[in-house]
Amino acid sequence: MRVAILSSEAVPFAKTGGLGDVAGALPKALRSVGVDSLLVLPLFEQTERKLLRAQVIDNLEVEWPSGTRRASVWLSDAAGAPAFLIDAPEYFARSSVYGFGDDHERFAFFCRAALALLKRLGPTPDIVHLNDWPGGFAATELRVRRALDPFYHRTRTLFSIHNLAYHGSFDPRDLDRLGFNTPERREPFMMEGAASALKAGLMMSDMLSTVSHRYSLEIQTPEFGHGLEWILRARRDRLVGITNGVDYDVWNPETDQYLAAHFNADNLEGKRMCKLDLLRRYNLPEELDRPIIASISRLTGQKGFDLIREAAAQILMTGAFFISLGSGAREYEDFFQALRDHAPRQVGTYRGFNEPLSHQIEAGADIFLMPSQFEPCGLNQMYSLRYGTVPVVRATGGLDDTVEDFDRSRGTGNGFKFGPYSAPAMLEKISEALYCYGEPEVWKQIQLNGMRVDNSWQAAAQKYLELYRTTAQT
Repeated sequence: MRVAILSSEAVPFAKTGGLGDVAGALPKALRSVGVDSLLVLPLFEQTERKLLRAQVIDNLEVEWPSGTRRASVWLSDAAGAPAFLIDAPEYFARSSVYGFGDDHERFAFFCRAALALLKRLGPTPDIVHLNDWPGGFAATELRVRRALDPFYHRTRTLFSIHNLAYHGSFDPRDLDRLGFNTPERREPFMMEGAASALKAGLMMSDMLSTVSHRYSLEIQTPEFGHGLEWILRARRDRLVGITNGVDYDVWNPETDQYLAAHFNADNLEGKRMCKLDLLRRYNLPEELDRPIIASISRLTGQKGFDLIREAAAQILMTGAFFISLGSGAREYEDFFQALRDHAPRQVGTYRGFNEPLSHQIEAGADIFLMPSQFEPCGLNQMYSLRYGTVPVVRATGGLDDTVEDFDRSRGTGNGFKFGPYSAPAMLEKISEALYCYGEPEVWKQIQLNGMRVDNSWQAAAQKYLELYRTTAQT
């Protein structure tokens, strides 16, 4: 089985969210179950050049409506599997991965370049695994090319939805300029007067997947379908939910390079040292018996920050520390800064992304708060479980699949979760968690329940292998 994974981002090369973690970990995990996997992504300005092994192609010819363009390709082994990075500075030498008016053109070019590259790399891939809206261009092009190009005649496509909220919408008048100028290439994009790369991917791929079982059901409803639920219901026999895994080579408190001390389920003493280190990093009082509630996230409405903002005063009234790491919407950035200014000895904030600090928060915090309005999968709640940091989450998407509500009578469960999307419901579970924190033996049991859960990529990789085999037979 030969699988080419196309992604707009992947750790350690470029990351804006969970897609980056998944695309960076999956190729290596697939190789461990016998899949000949490779990764293709753009070479962005922020990619560290020390990760690149060599330039392997300096004259990749890419068919483009305005004439053939050329790109170069670099090889890296930094992700544990061959990664090919397409170097086209006019499109990818930008200050960030997304956020530009020509994003649709940038990723349409990336998809065309990736398909040209695969023809230079040897055997035809059995599966081209596409991810989120940037992959919609490749899904459409491959479906058409299968009848025209013998190289791709047997290739099938799997399209993974990491977040259905992002459609990759653009002016449909640009379709001609991007080479989607025939009815079979143009129609899959059309959606209520706009062009949607995500819709094209959903329509034109052979199989669909998303990143948790619960989310695969939610996106078939108007509440979570973002106007595309009708497609997902019509294709539900081709839609599979596979929960993401965790790369325990990276996220492991026994070996994590960023921690002040290491620990595991048999000896939690190092976690206390990590808590002291975290308080010092945020210049907070070194009061180790006070609980730390933490948040690591993009600051968007999806992540439930309106609930946190509404409940902030009550959270602080509990006496707990509150620590945040993230950036995004200005209103939430300003809110956390104002909260820090109001209670500088209780609140710590870091605006932006800091990979070492994210590990240090997971290790040093006591409670991880994730009250998402919707969450396709989520990774931080799984990192938290491994680090003995008890998650408090809303029961949606992958959060519902991976966090088991604590049952005091049976001693089961690894966290706390609430249903209604409301500040009172969230506060009730925070209060329950803090009550358990006040009982050391109960708290330790919840921690150990979470630390012993296996969310490794091995199980997920096996499920993807089975899905690839099904896709190849379509």
